[in-house]
Amino acid sequence: MLPAGVIADHGRHPGFRTGPAACYILAAMKSSQITIPQPDDWHVHLRDDAMLSTVVPDTARHFARAIVMPNLKPAITHSAAAAEYRARILAALPRGSTFEPLMVCYLTDHTDATDLSAGAAQGIFTAAKLYPAGATTNSAAGVTDVTKLDNVFEAMSVSQVPLLVHGEVVDDDIDVFDREAVFIERILAPLRARHPQLRIVLEHITTAEAVAYVAAADPDLLAATITPHHLSVNRNAMFQGGLRPHMYCLPIVKRERHRRALESAACSGDSHYFLGTDSAPHPRADKESACGCAGIYNSPTALATYLEVFERANALDNFSAFAAENGARFYRLPLNETLVTYTRSQTPLETAPVSESGVVIFQPPFALHWQELKRDV
Repeated sequence: MLPAGVIADHGRHPGFRTGPAACYILAAMKSSQITIPQPDDWHVHLRDDAMLSTVVPDTARHFARAIVMPNLKPAITHSAAAAEYRARILAALPRGSTFEPLMVCYLTDHTDATDLSAGAAQGIFTAAKLYPAGATTNSAAGVTDVTKLDNVFEAMSVSQVPLLVHGEVVDDDIDVFDREAVFIERILAPLRARHPQLRIVLEHITTAEAVAYVAAADPDLLAATITPHHLSVNRNAMFQGGLRPHMYCLPIVKRERHRRALESAACSGDSHYFLGTDSAPHPRADKESACGCAGIYNSPTALATYLEVFERANALDNFSAFAAENGARFYRLPLNETLVTYTRSQTPLETAPVSESGVVIFQPPFALHWQELKRDV
């Protein structure tokens, strides 16, 4: 077994690379491998009730920890509700699973800063989530004016609780494809000016403008997650041969130039960027309706998709940083000690198009070859 933090990479060149995740390169004629600390998912929707029990195993199978989104009905707006939700998640785990859910407070115009700070101090809350009211699924109770929460943001700055942001304005007069860039200009930049020590994750970024904005900041104060679907498709995917509701998510996928900017950022190893699937399951009937729900369910295929993107970009050396290191360091958590080896099959994998619960699973527009080979605990 390799020592923690040491990577067995993809065999393009023999040798050794020093750095935060040193790499031993293993030559392989037919099968490439990469070994990294077990990844974490820094943005996932696990839902509740019957859906919870069917989707939790897909995340727990692949990831050691996950930041769990709080946009339930009712939303997780206080620490007692978060503790109860965490207990339901743990009860839904497969026997023997060591998966750790990290809970998030759903911010409203009336969030109690004292309860949020106490919940963080007790280890109940890892972060707090800003949903602009009406921005996405179950966000009606979200924040209508961020200035109403300046006292909460000040408390979060003091206690170093990260703010997770769904970065879109909701104004009807702003084109849906421009809402992220406008949010950065109108909301995020002034918020950061008022609270310069507030630690923020701009979640599921989708644009070249977001990539550039995040890159210019101190990575301990501003970071971003990137999803497998935003890395692998552009907006044409929603309209190929007709409307494709299972490619509809928020923030909506953008032009190819934006996808390329996201790929460059993710594959760079830059500590500003890390893995967050934004896996968001909906019943198939709710997606394939006159007003289909926003959300893409990708937990079963996410890691294989990410690895394919990194391999195609000749950037497997940087996959550990993106999938297993940058997020943990931003959240000031230890790297996972378990090492996972992934192997590349010469033939494409067979992946299920629909989960056992009837949720359609994301399939990128290319074959998947990467799968887990073994774990060293």
